[in-house]
Amino acid sequence: MADRPRQGFGTLELVLVGVALCVMVALGIFAASAITQSSSQRASSGGTPAPAASPAALALEPVKPDAVAPAPVAAGDQVAQQWVRDLSTRTGISEIAMRAYASAVLRIGQEQPACRLGWSTLAAIGGIESGHGTEGGAYLLPDGRTSQPILGPALDGTNGFAAIRSTAESVPWHGDLEWDHAVGPMQFIPSTWERWESDGNNDGVEDPSNIFDAAYAAGRYLCATGDLSTGTGWSQAVFSYNHSEDYVRSVLAFANDYATRGQRE
Repeated sequence: MADRPRQGFGTLELVLVGVALCVMVALGIFAASAITQSSSQRASSGGTPAPAASPAALALEPVKPDAVAPAPVAAGDQVAQQWVRDLSTRTGISEIAMRAYASAVLRIGQEQPACRLGWSTLAAIGGIESGHGTEGGAYLLPDGRTSQPILGPALDGTNGFAAIRSTAESVPWHGDLEWDHAVGPMQFIPSTWERWESDGNNDGVEDPSNIFDAAYAAGRYLCATGDLSTGTGWSQAVFSYNHSEDYVRSVLAFANDYATRGQRE
């Protein structure tokens, strides 16, 4: 969450968190079908893009996924349907969401080849933020829009969140005339969306509640940090998305799990 101070962890807490994450990955409960994280839980750890952080702001030792996600297979200027179907089956991520993540990676790979963004990183963020567009009973429509709005809590200055007033531009996204809310499957704060808004499916509309647009915007946001194939680059990119070291660890665990599942034949 933008402007939210980070909270420190003691040595014992770090050990326990690390052990817990390892156990959860081993059990495979990070599959998208098992994601039931509520909006309030997302809000307590951030869950929305924040301004880019300086390298010194992240105390966590640089990390990056050690499982290599299978590269998307292109069919013309699209992702091959069979690849999407196979990876959806292996990971439990819906075909619509998988196509959105893979499409964003293919496009960014052409536009910013030095970034080296993997779909498993986008999938990890999408899984944590909204269960790939299924938070609160929502589901993804064929065009990538969510069946109902996916909103974070009001950014009203309470519970450690910044106070961000809604604007004429943001009210249609969340319906709150007073306070802004993070919106969509990748949980963008409206002011951040206004900077990174993207048309991921080339339909002429830039919609934070469309997973194709949101995934592409999130990829562009992450790539602003630099090369995500390095531990420093990857850690700083994810940390900039949410100023929480715990969030970085969670994304790492999700990304490794998805990549590992994707490798299975």
